[in-house]
Amino acid sequence: MPHISLPEGFPGIRSLAAYRPDTGAALYALAEALLRGDSSLSQADAELIAAFTSSQNDCTFCTCSHAAAARYLFGTDKELVDAVIADHQTAPVSEKMKTLLAIAQCVQQDARTVSDEIVANARLAGATDREIHDTVLIAATFCMFNRYVDGLATLTPTDPGAYEPMGERMATLGYVPPKHP
Repeated sequence: MPHISLPEGFPGIRSLAAYRPDTGAALYALAEALLRGDSSLSQADAELIAAFTSSQNDCTFCTCSHAAAARYLFGTDKELVDAVIADHQTAPVSEKMKTLLAIAQCVQQDARTVSDEIVANARLAGATDREIHDTVLIAATFCMFNRYVDGLATLTPTDPGAYEPMGERMATLGYVPPKHP
């Protein structure tokens, strides 16, 4: 049960965006820019970083919804999403992605631990400054989103099937704030 009175029928951050359309619009614009905007990271990779960070924060709603979006975007390679969430170091992703996920994990745990060495490893694996920047910003943003969603105890569907349509909506339509009923 949410800690505050939220509009019914909206799970997770969607209920918060419907509750405060002014702040919701800004948060959705940030998600749109980070996960679907101009970047050499694919939308699938950006969603994967968001899902991974959310899983590290134990935020069920954000993990499940962004993992569903990443699975949709990866298409036939969708199983790698669950492999990354289970263990990013052994997952069947590129070395570049493994180094970016390591950066995201540092940001999630303590951003001050993103060291020159870990950034150099990412560069050696082929990551650009923009990809390193975007990874840090995605991870930092999702730490905030995760705490926002869980801090107000928003509705989190327990049926795993509920997340597939959310993932498809995010992957195809993007981040469009909900309208208050």
